[in-house]
Amino acid sequence: MKALLIDVTRCVGCRGCQVACKEWNELPAEKTRFFASPKGYQNPRDLSSKTWRVVTYNEAQTNGRFEWVFGHLQCFHCIEPSCATACPVSALQKTKEGPVVYDPDRCLGCRYCQLACPFLVPRFEWDKAIPKITKCTMCADRVAAGEEPACAKVCPTDAIVFGEREDLIAEAENRIHRNPRGYVHHIYGKDEVGGTCVLHLSNVPFEVLGYRTDLPKISLREYTKTAMQVVPHVKIGLAVALGAVSWVIQRRIRNGRDEKNGSSSGGES
Repeated sequence: MKALLIDVTRCVGCRGCQVACKEWNELPAEKTRFFASPKGYQNPRDLSSKTWRVVTYNEAQTNGRFEWVFGHLQCFHCIEPSCATACPVSALQKTKEGPVVYDPDRCLGCRYCQLACPFLVPRFEWDKAIPKITKCTMCADRVAAGEEPACAKVCPTDAIVFGEREDLIAEAENRIHRNPRGYVHHIYGKDEVGGTCVLHLSNVPFEVLGYRTDLPKISLREYTKTAMQVVPHVKIGLAVALGAVSWVIQRRIRNGRDEKNGSSSGGES
């Protein structure tokens, strides 16, 4: 299974990966505002339906001084994606190569995937008359053709590398072993929610970068599956209830008409 390893200690914040992502996926430009927070400064502020990857600027204290540390927001491509389980029409699917792909032609715009995603990644097309969901696909078309994703291809410092997941985990462990004081001793994505295909190394605590650190090691897919199993029953129950209400209303209307017609007939005789 293919994966990405993102080492934030090598990232220089050039945002070339953002540009490459937009170019390859033909995502339109959007008007954004410069965002300032106590943690840092960046633009754009967050992911959107037109921006599938964002480099975050975080001012953090390392080695006794303040430095910029750059986080990376994008789909984590979970090994067992809860978004795919939550989708009632299978618009989201996990491929054997690793990416979680998305078929907009199937999407209903229900946004169940947004509720199910532990990383809050899928975005809604609020500006469209018939809105749907969008997200990073890890350049699944490039991966299927034997190429690396555009973000990894363009990175000038190899902060983003692409390869087999097990090989990347071994490489990440080796980097931590070679430089134990230079890294947090954790590979983010190795175990979170059952494991992901986007792995991260950092020299500062991951919460400083805005990453969720309260996630379980087990997959959330089972929880999503249990919730979605209730949906058909709810739909059936709702349909029956609405049908009953409609029948009662129609019956009252018919009775009212019959009474009116009876009264009219009685008056004429």
